[in-house]
Amino acid sequence: MKGWTGNILRVNLTKKTYKKESFTEEFATTWIGGRGFAVKILYDELKPGIDPLGPENKLVVALGPISGIPAPNTGKAVVAAKSPLTGFYGDGNLGTKVAEQLRKAGYDAMIVEGKAEKPTMLYIEDDKVEFLSAEEVWGKGTYATNDWVYGKYGKNAGVLNIGQGGENLVRYAVIRSMEGRAGGRPGIGAVMGSKLLKAIVVKGTKPIPQANPEAMKALGIGDLKKVYEMDKKSGWTKQSTNAVLAWCNEVAGLPVQNFRKTSHAEAWKIDGERLNAARVATYGCPNCTMKCGITIHDKEGRESELDYENVGLLGSNLNIFDLNQVGSLNYLCDEYGLDTMSAGCTLSFYADAIEHGATTGDFKFGDAERAKELLRLAAHREGKVGNLLAEGSLRMAREFGHNSEAYAMQVKGLEVAAYNCKFIPGQALSFGVAAIGAHHREAWIISFELKNTTRESFGPEKAAKVIELQRIRGGMFETLVACRFPWIEEGWSLENYPKYFNTVTGLNWTLDDMWKVADRIYAMIKLHYIREFPEATRKGDYPPAVWFDQSNADTEGPIAGKCLDIAKYDQLLQHYYDQRGYDERGIPPKSLLGKLGLSKEAAAAEKYAKLN
Repeated sequence: MKGWTGNILRVNLTKKTYKKESFTEEFATTWIGGRGFAVKILYDELKPGIDPLGPENKLVVALGPISGIPAPNTGKAVVAAKSPLTGFYGDGNLGTKVAEQLRKAGYDAMIVEGKAEKPTMLYIEDDKVEFLSAEEVWGKGTYATNDWVYGKYGKNAGVLNIGQGGENLVRYAVIRSMEGRAGGRPGIGAVMGSKLLKAIVVKGTKPIPQANPEAMKALGIGDLKKVYEMDKKSGWTKQSTNAVLAWCNEVAGLPVQNFRKTSHAEAWKIDGERLNAARVATYGCPNCTMKCGITIHDKEGRESELDYENVGLLGSNLNIFDLNQVGSLNYLCDEYGLDTMSAGCTLSFYADAIEHGATTGDFKFGDAERAKELLRLAAHREGKVGNLLAEGSLRMAREFGHNSEAYAMQVKGLEVAAYNCKFIPGQALSFGVAAIGAHHREAWIISFELKNTTRESFGPEKAAKVIELQRIRGGMFETLVACRFPWIEEGWSLENYPKYFNTVTGLNWTLDDMWKVADRIYAMIKLHYIREFPEATRKGDYPPAVWFDQSNADTEGPIAGKCLDIAKYDQLLQHYYDQRGYDERGIPPKSLLGKLGLSKEAAAAEKYAKLN
C-alpha cells in the first residue's frame, strides 16, 4: 500500500499507554483520509448519547495521502470528535506542521482516548510517545503555549494546542497551531480541554510512503511555483479573503447587527483595501505560496491576523467599524482559543437579545471595549454572563426564551458564517444542509448564485450546485487533505488533485471516484446525526427563522422588502434531498446506503430511525 503509512496511533491518556494499529488498503480507498477516516472511526467507536466533554469522547487527528507532501497547499490536518456545541459529529481543518510531521513519524491518523490526571502534553517522535506535564502552561493562552513548545523542540515541530477557552470547556473552543491557524469550530478544542490535554507535539524523520516519490516531487514543486505565479498575476493576496467584504456589502449579503441588516455605510473602513494598507506581516500554512493571513496591529499594538470571517462577524455584525478594534477582538479569540465566527455570532446574539428584551445586560452593538471583556468572561467561564456566553447562541436562546431562538444565528447549534442570506436562497440552503452545521467551508455557493443565476430562484439548479460543491469542498479537499484556495481563487484545475493522488498511491482514480467517497462521507455524517437525534426531521436543515421574517426585511437597497419564502425554501430543500437520493426527512435510505458501501451501518441505524 503506497500513499498511506497504513498506521494509526492510539493514545490512552487515562492509562498513559499507546500503540500502533494498522489499517487495510480497503479502509484507505473507502475513506481516503482526513474527514473520511475521522467520520468512520468516530462512528464505529463512540456510543450514542455519550457526553462530548466526558472521557468517553475521542479526539481524532487525521491526514490524507497528499498531506505534508510538497504540492499546492497540502499543509492541512483534520481534527474531529463528537461536538460539545452540536451534539453529533464535528470537525475542522487547520494549517499545521503536524500534517507533515505526523506522517513522517509513521502515522496517517491518531486517536486520543480517556482523560489525563493532570494537564498533559503529548510528545510524539517517530515510534516514541511521551506523556509530559503541561502544568507550566495550563491557564495560559495559545501564543505563550506555542512559544513554550518551540523553545523546547524548535520551530520545525508540529504543534496543536488550546487556550483558556478549551481548558474551560467553552463549547466553541478551537485547536490552534502556528502563528494564526485554527480549526475545529464545533468545540474540538474543548474536547482537548476536557481531557486535560494542553498540547500535542510531533516530530518525524521517516519518509512518507509514495508510489512515485521522484515524480511527485517534481510535480508538486513545479505546481507550487505555478500557483505562486498565478497569485502574483491575480493579486489575490493583496486583500486575501477580506476582498469579499466590499462585494457582500454591495450585494446586500454582509452580516450587520446580528444579521438584521445586510449592508452598512461604514463597511469600507474594515474592507480588504484598509486591511492591506494596515498590513504589518503575512502568514500562511505549510506548502502554501498564496499566503492569506494578513496581520495588523490591533488597538493595543499586538499583531492580529485577520481574514473575512472574523472581520465580518467580530466587526460589521457587532456594528464595529474600527479595524484596529476588530483586530483586538480577533487577537483575544486567538489567544483564548475561541472560534471567531461562533464568538462573533454569540456576542451579536447577546446584544440583540438585550435590545429585544429577552434578557437584561449592559452590552450594546458597537461597544468594542465591552465586547473584549465579554470574550474574557466567556473564555474563563467567569460569572453568570461568562458561563452563558461559553455555551453558544442556541443554548443561550433556550435559556432566555421570548422567541429569541428565531434570531440565534445558527444551524444545528453551529453559528452561521459571515454571509447574510436574508434573500440568498442557495447559500441559505448550503448553511442548512452543511454536514456539521452552518459552515461556509462545504458549499460556498453565494458567488455562483449572485453572478450566474436569478437571485429570486429557489430552483433545482441551486440544489445541484450545493451538492457539487459539497463533493469538492467537504469531500475531496477534506479527505486528501488540502486547502481549496488555489482552485477557488486562482482557478487551479480540480484535475490536478486526482493526479497528485494517483502519483502518490499508484492508483488510477478520476474525480468521479472522489465524488463517490464524498457522498459516502455525507451519508455517514447523517447517520451520526440521526443516532444522536432520532426524532430529527427536515426542520434541522433550515436556516435561522429570522431570515423568513417579513418584518425583518430590508427597507432599502437591492433586496428592499424581500426575505426568504419558507414554502419555496422547503421546495428547494426537497430538490436537494431528491438529488441526493434522501427521503423526505433528509435521511439516506437503505438502498442508497448499500450502493455507497454502508449496508452494515444502515442495519445498525435501524434502531434509531426507521430507514426506507
